[in-house]
Amino acid sequence: MSLPDILCIGSAHWDLIGHTAHALPAGADVPGTVSRMPGGVAFNIARALAREGLSVALLAAVGADAEGEGLARAGATAGIDMRFLHRGTATDLYLALESQGALAAAVADARALEEAGEAVLAPLLDGRLATPALPFGGPLVIDANLPEAVLDRLAASVRACASLRLAPASPAKAPRLAPLMGHPRAVLHLNRAEAGMICGATFPTSLAAAEALLEAGVRRAIVTDGALPATDGCALRGLLQACPPAIVGRRATGAGDAFLAAHLAAEHRGAGREAALAAALAAAASLVSGDLSP
Repeated sequence: MSLPDILCIGSAHWDLIGHTAHALPAGADVPGTVSRMPGGVAFNIARALAREGLSVALLAAVGADAEGEGLARAGATAGIDMRFLHRGTATDLYLALESQGALAAAVADARALEEAGEAVLAPLLDGRLATPALPFGGPLVIDANLPEAVLDRLAASVRACASLRLAPASPAKAPRLAPLMGHPRAVLHLNRAEAGMICGATFPTSLAAAEALLEAGVRRAIVTDGALPATDGCALRGLLQACPPAIVGRRATGAGDAFLAAHLAAEHRGAGREAALAAALAAAASLVSGDLSP
């Protein structure tokens, strides 16, 4: 079997998501629906890239249990190369509550990924995908669910020829990506809140956030802001803005993953900045509106 063109490195777990059309104040007990599906930032992006017809493999940690086997099967069925998974003792879980189409709260149990540590990167070192002397040359999608030590190791080992797509995963985890942000071919995908956590500031718009990230030394940052305009900030080509499609939001989990995957797929096929940003915004809107499955 040939090697993949793109690698996604990070989280893979089962998502347990409660959806309700009601408000969800603290202590509320309301009617709604609960869904269980494969998820995780790296898994979601890999699945979306495979849906685009691209060759993609996943580097993640799953358990040597029924849940881990189920994730491996789900990924393979979706067209992801799952040969390089690290097998631990248990499989991670993400629990979220969505109220009126927005995320109300979430808990991520990422113990398997944390315990695996640098073992997740073994295929990049032992010759299955690459070696230190012959690194993987295609795009790497890296999510901040990875432990800080693993992100530090990646920052020390990736070469300038590798293209990086960085996904913060959440505002709290966004600063973990700091060692990789100075890479000359890194593209940082994040929302306005995540940009604020990285910069230690509050930004009124995605444009202000992108400008601050460029001033801090990031070569390219693509900042979203929900239904408000998104900004593609590039140190070499300036700032570009676009508005998302007007939709009725019905779900929230995975929107950023859909955005990143669509943007990477468009640019991988040679699309320009405007077309790639439009494609990414359309993909995220389609997921949030419920028209696109995760």
